[in-house]
Amino acid sequence: MPKFTDKVALITGAAGGQGTAEAELFVREGAAVMLTDIDAAKGGALAARLSGVGGRALFRVQDAASEESWKEIVAATLAAFGGLHILVNNAGTIARQGIVDTTVEAWNRTLAVNLTGPLLGMKHCAPAIRDTLVKQGGGGSIVNISSTAGLTAHDDAAYTASKWGLRGLTKPAVLQFSAWNIRVNSIHPGQIADTGFFQSGGEAFAHAARAAIPLHRQGTPMECAELVLFLASEEASFISGAEIAIDGGYIAAGLASLRNRVRDEYKI
Repeated sequence: MPKFTDKVALITGAAGGQGTAEAELFVREGAAVMLTDIDAAKGGALAARLSGVGGRALFRVQDAASEESWKEIVAATLAAFGGLHILVNNAGTIARQGIVDTTVEAWNRTLAVNLTGPLLGMKHCAPAIRDTLVKQGGGGSIVNISSTAGLTAHDDAAYTASKWGLRGLTKPAVLQFSAWNIRVNSIHPGQIADTGFFQSGGEAFAHAARAAIPLHRQGTPMECAELVLFLASEEASFISGAEIAIDGGYIAAGLASLRNRVRDEYKI
């Protein structure tokens, strides 16, 4: 029996990378999914592909930073599927600028999408999840997609600030939504191949990052999606407020791993 039969999930940033992998897994496990993104062509094609294999999937264009857009998306989800159980705050953007080079425009847009967007998502989705649970029972789940940039330093100032902020925002959500039986967790992907973020960094950045990962490889969107699926499932029913790095050991041991490699290379 699929794990998410009769469950409804809303996944933002679903048109590529991790969002697409999440959509595929949730549909595979029986969930109805509302998919959103600013890329209408890719998002619509994904929903059509998932529906074509028997899934229940709809797509709506959404600017995650717009409160009106969030109101419309939640209303459309409830109208189409009759409830909401799961929110995955996956939409994100990056401005590859350090502090000195950061423009106010890039700063404001990055925080609007990466931090204000999840705030608005939780603001409008959590009550809808609560009301669905009152009618149907069970528990709800919110998964915020942060980054290892929310756990340590990163070159990009606005992106780092937004991901530390999302990590922090997850904590009051745990405090405020636990009474509604909604669990809230954040995951912190490191270098994840086959995503727009990964490709925008360039090969030199990817090579340097790989050298510091103890497992000596990048992760995949599907590996991140599997973690999100687990956190949304009943198997994770006592996990709330966790911040889980999915990074091949980078946060735990990246510095020591790189040090040891340099030591062995120079036979010191």
